[in-house]
Parts: sequence; C-alpha cells; structure tokens
Amino acid sequence: MQVIGCNPRLFSLINRSTQHFNLRPFSSSSSSAYSSQSRGGLPRFFSETLPTIKGGVVRVKGDEFWHMTKVLRLGIDDKVELFNGKGGLVEGRIESIDRSGVDFEALEIPKLVSPPTTQWHVFAAFSTLKGGRADWLVEKCTELGASSVTPLLTVRSQSISENRADRLQRVVLAAAKQCQRLHEMILKPPITVGELLPVVATSRLAFLAAAEANPVFNALSSLNKEPNGIIIIGPEGDFTEEELNSLRQAGAVAVGLGPHRLRVETATMALLSTLMLWSDYQELSSN
Repeated sequence: MQVIGCNPRLFSLINRSTQHFNLRPFSSSSSSAYSSQSRGGLPRFFSETLPTIKGGVVRVKGDEFWHMTKVLRLGIDDKVELFNGKGGLVEGRIESIDRSGVDFEALEIPKLVSPPTTQWHVFAAFSTLKGGRADWLVEKCTELGASSVTPLLTVRSQSISENRADRLQRVVLAAAKQCQRLHEMILKPPITVGELLPVVATSRLAFLAAAEANPVFNALSSLNKEPNGIIIIGPEGDFTEEELNSLRQAGAVAVGLGPHRLRVETATMALLSTLMLWSDYQELSSN
C-alpha cells in the first residue's frame, strides 16, 4: 500500500513531547500506577485463574508450566508472578511441582490494575501477508499498546484461516508476557469493509492510511485527545476506489504517512506509533 505525506511539525511535536517523558517499550498508558505495576522484575506467566486471597493456590499447566520449569528451570520456592490478561496480577512462589504442572501460592493480595485510558483499535488487511509478517504486525501492535486488532477482509485480501488465527492468538500472549502488558490485546474475528462501516460511523476518531492524503500531523494538530479511536490499513495493492470512498463517506479521515510506499505492517506501525505518542502527549498536556 502507498501512503504519502510528511510534515516538519512531526519532529517539533516529538521533540516537545520527549522533553516531558521518556519513550518506553510499552506505551499503552501514561498512568504511573499502571506502568509501575506492569514492569516488575520477576518472571511472569499467564493464568486464566488467579488466587483470590493471600495464601491461595492455583494450578499452572500446559505451555506456561513447560516454560516455567523446562525453559527457565525454576524450582520450588522460586518467586514468580501470574497475570490473567484482564489487569489481574499477583506475586507468589512455586509451592510444588509434578509431571503435569506446578502449584502456585500467592504471597500477597492480588492487584487489579485498571485498563489504559487510551484505546486504539486496529483494522488491518494483513491476511495475505507471508513469511511471518502477520505475526510481526500482531506482535508489535501488542507491544505498542493497541487495544484490539481485527483482520480486515477486502477485495484484495479475502480470507484468513482458522489455524492462522490460533497462531496469532499465541503471538499476542507471548508478546504480552514479553512487554509485561497486563491487559491482553484482543484479537478479534475478521470482518469485511462493509461490516466496518458502522464502526467507523460511530467512532469519534477514525484514521485511514491512504496514498496522497494530508499528513497525519495535519489532521492531529486541530484535534483534542479522545479516549478511543480506530486505525484502518489496507491490503497489499491498497483498497479499491469503491472501498476507499465508502470508508471516507462513513467518516474515516484519510492521512498520509510519508513519501514512500509502505508495506501493510510498516504502515500499521507508523500510524499506531504516531497516535500512541500523540495520545501520551495530549495526556501529559492536559495534566
């Protein structure tokens, strides 16, 4: 896909914003409470069920059990953290180990961390990407703090296999653990452009990466911070004219991302990174 446009204001805004805060690997929220609670030094593992009280015990099995004991070679009394992908986090220790799993004992009352206030939802036509590029896109969306990613089905990107969707869900979980994200990014079922139109129509902010559009910072310069919005990225070969027109008519704002033709995953990262940085800057300015 091709996206056009650049603006020197991009650099001045980035320079101003970085004077106020340090860029961080996971940037889904500017909340200091969220940041401090999501960046502990202990190994962290996923569990749908967490202990509800101090001293409570839950069983950890499957891939997390394997990673805990075979990859990291943790043993009895080693301290670890469990998170449930919904803001729950608890520190504890490995109480016992057998062939099927470990028993985890909570050493504190579990925390429940509120989700980030900024919610950006990505709709990207990446189903035809090959060579691990779709995995990379989903992984980086998780790390950058996207609230959700939805595969977008278009005339030039028409399907995504169930097996691939399962794989991408595993990528989301691995990325959430790696970047110490407490709220797991949601990987939604694929939708068509026609199904996306009502979402665009009801969104306060909807940005569409498009060739020869005004630079993204031109669009952002006149906007106040909104708590959520959507990002739309077309397939290799771009949207058809009919698809582009329907998205614009529904309310999507076409924005350019520079003078070069970008891959789907590159355009997604460029626009998401820009909007996360803009959201953080607006948050700090308002405070």
